[in-house]
Amino acid sequence: MLYRSEAEETRRTTAELDIAFIAYAPLGRGLLTAKVEDPAGLPETDTRRRHPRFAPGNLTHNMELVSRIEVVAKEKGCAVGQLALAWLLAQGTDVIPIPGTKRKERLRENIEALSISLTDHDLAQIAAAIPAAAAAGERYPATQMKSVYL
Repeated sequence: MLYRSEAEETRRTTAELDIAFIAYAPLGRGLLTAKVEDPAGLPETDTRRRHPRFAPGNLTHNMELVSRIEVVAKEKGCAVGQLALAWLLAQGTDVIPIPGTKRKERLRENIEALSISLTDHDLAQIAAAIPAAAAAGERYPATQMKSVYL
């Protein structure tokens, strides 16, 4: 959802080649769970502290985007992260998200996203709430971006 510009371009190629699209870090390293509010609250060893999307000014902007889809999540009776995964799954049967997790309860929560049904209206509302290229900050630190999306 946060990296749609790159994903949409890549998906055109994967569709043309009839291969699956693997959505890596589909929850934006936790950003799309609406649980990270202050990067200072992250442990010193947390790699997200180096990610531009979690930089103080960028995080504020990005959390505003996430708050826009919280409205839809509440209407659907689900967590924001579940909504993000359901949105991704609704993009096509060729899309395979691989959310990472360290906790059983988050794994269960992620699996429950399979039962969330989104209408065309829901999908349009979500896409309008977080338009392509709306997120502030690069996906990775500058040194890593050199090897991403070549």
